[in-house]
Amino acid sequence: MVVDASSMRTFLDGLLRTEAGWVELRWHRKSSRGVAVEDGRVANATSRHEDGVSVRVIENGTFGHSSCGASDEASIRHAIAKARAAARAASSRRRIRLPDLPASRLAIGDFGREGVNECMTRSLGEKIEIARAAEQAARGASGLIQSAGAGYSEIHEAKAIVTSDGASASFELVRPEFRVSAIAIKDGVREVSTRTRGVTGGWECLFRGGTSLALAEQAAKTAVDLMTAPRPEGGRKTVILDPSIVGLLVHEAIGHTVEADFVAAGSVAAGKLGTRVASDVVTLCDSGHSEYANGAGGTIPVDDEGVLASRTCIIEKGILKSYLHDRESAARAGIDPTGNARAFTYADEPLIRMRNTYIEPGDTSFDDIVASTDDGYLLEGPRNGQADATGEFMFGVERAWRIVKGKIVGLEKGVTVSGIAFDTLMSVDAVSREFRWDLGSGYCGKGQLMKVDAGGPFVRCSALLGSG
Repeated sequence: MVVDASSMRTFLDGLLRTEAGWVELRWHRKSSRGVAVEDGRVANATSRHEDGVSVRVIENGTFGHSSCGASDEASIRHAIAKARAAARAASSRRRIRLPDLPASRLAIGDFGREGVNECMTRSLGEKIEIARAAEQAARGASGLIQSAGAGYSEIHEAKAIVTSDGASASFELVRPEFRVSAIAIKDGVREVSTRTRGVTGGWECLFRGGTSLALAEQAAKTAVDLMTAPRPEGGRKTVILDPSIVGLLVHEAIGHTVEADFVAAGSVAAGKLGTRVASDVVTLCDSGHSEYANGAGGTIPVDDEGVLASRTCIIEKGILKSYLHDRESAARAGIDPTGNARAFTYADEPLIRMRNTYIEPGDTSFDDIVASTDDGYLLEGPRNGQADATGEFMFGVERAWRIVKGKIVGLEKGVTVSGIAFDTLMSVDAVSREFRWDLGSGYCGKGQLMKVDAGGPFVRCSALLGSG
């Protein structure tokens, strides 16, 4: 029997009426499907399904957690009993008790299923064909393309979250993704280019910014162009970060440092609320909604504690205004939760996680920013990278476009960009009006995998460039 999220919410609400104390029940069903085509053949086709119920209780000022891979009353009651036993056992070793959790901003109701039918009713054959055609287009774009691959995948999630202090919410969503890569080889030189797209929403939302064939052609052309591109001269440079690099910066080097659990552990953002950490043209936010453009890959209406997932302004005109909180950290700070508690599967406990993280657009056009740059680089396409709790970062960049006297004059390759995140934000002097989400096809790996997105406008700043 197929159970929908709304019906499960009603069922869980009924179970809570006979339970004493604070109890949280979260039903989570996740289905994923994917296909991959490599060098003209279907390399794999996968399908996975899991569902169950997560249980958290508070006993003696301590959380207890359990879960069950079934959704019947007996299994859930048994999981509640196990969670209570775990809380009591842990409480004897806990010196600091949980504060009363804030009951503000708890969600009540059903929160929609945008794009679900649009994706789920399309056949597996259609999804294989879109990957096959893109792979063929990339491989056939140039005689220098020696290998190509393309893939389509989707995650369908349904949730119902209820708590004894007032949350009662349900929703469904789907996250489709597409990726294509091309490998060019000549005279021992090998270059790879990849284009990806990932959204929360339907099939049309996935390809609104360009068809699968257009992405394949872009990947192939870039791989070929990179073969003859020179490497840059390193050093501190004026750079224009495209929305994908902006997204990587704000997620990896800023977003993690303002998650309240990382703040408590001593991240670079600790103790800086109310202080200037960026130039006054920078406003940086995290939102459960898809701000400024549709389809952001980390969109959720409600977090996994039943809190409405609205917009949180982290940096406002350069001033650090807020951290990202779950209900516990918000209680300790004496503020409302921000809706950032998220769990990857029903068996996981919620952790403080980002959703869609971005810099707000400005009022200058991208063309004007380039035209007013005398000597610098436009950086596009993140390849890899790392950042730590100090805010120090280093990212690989696929495409570095040289700018001389306000004009883009050529492509360079093998570029890394590095710096200290807050110092980099302090150097920002121009923010474009154009805006794009660009990291929706990836996962954040903090403890559990999690779908997120990040992006923003084009941003001009100062950073160190290296040649990899």
